[in-house]
Amino acid sequence: MERSNLAGFPGHIHREYYGGVLMLLIGLGAAWMGFQYRMGDLRSMGPGFFPVSVGAILALLGMLIAMSAGARQQAEAEADDAPLRPEWRGWFCIMLSIAAFVVIGRFGGLLPATFAIVFIAALGDRQNTLRSAAILALAMCAICVVVFWWALKLQFPLFAWGA
Repeated sequence: MERSNLAGFPGHIHREYYGGVLMLLIGLGAAWMGFQYRMGDLRSMGPGFFPVSVGAILALLGMLIAMSAGARQQAEAEADDAPLRPEWRGWFCIMLSIAAFVVIGRFGGLLPATFAIVFIAALGDRQNTLRSAAILALAMCAICVVVFWWALKLQFPLFAWGA
């Protein structure tokens, strides 16, 4: 019997498989479109280098996800066949985290907005505690500072309390 969380929707194994195939197709499409531009090399990257690289990585990850979903299907078939409830807590936390990022980013800056989006979204998972969500949010803030503020010089202030 197929596991389902909503009537008419396939179980999570099929969603993982379809999601993996979709990632594979999008990655291949991005790589193919990237080949329409000059590639360049690592020292002098052309406009097609980034879409081809990201497309190839996305296609590889999609293929791995689709393959792992098929391998897990047999193990899941032996598990409990009880239907799953919709995860309203997860939906609510994710939507709230996006809204918090927009508002806090406008009035508080990049660092508080990043902490808020990760912390609130992490609380959508019932297995996360406040402590684990805070640790994850702090780690993502550190990565955000290094990648977006220091390396990419993003024109988004770290703190903007008075703006």
